[in-house]
Amino acid sequence: MITLNQVHERLAEAIKESGKTQVELAKSVGVSQQTISHYLKGTKMPALDTFANLCKILDADTDYILCQND
Repeated sequence: MITLNQVHERLAEAIKESGKTQVELAKSVGVSQQTISHYLKGTKMPALDTFANLCKILDADTDYILCQND
């Protein structure tokens, strides 16, 4: 069973591996730096359109982030 915690961990991993700062990523996605911080901490989950945009910017596989290829 997939847990929200697993999704948060994988999203945080993709953000960290991107090498982008929270400020850079926030500008690219159109959210605040604080929102990116919440994604990293696992206290917030991005809206679907924001999630799709994040994955595109991070060049991250959405299936992996959403634990669909395990």
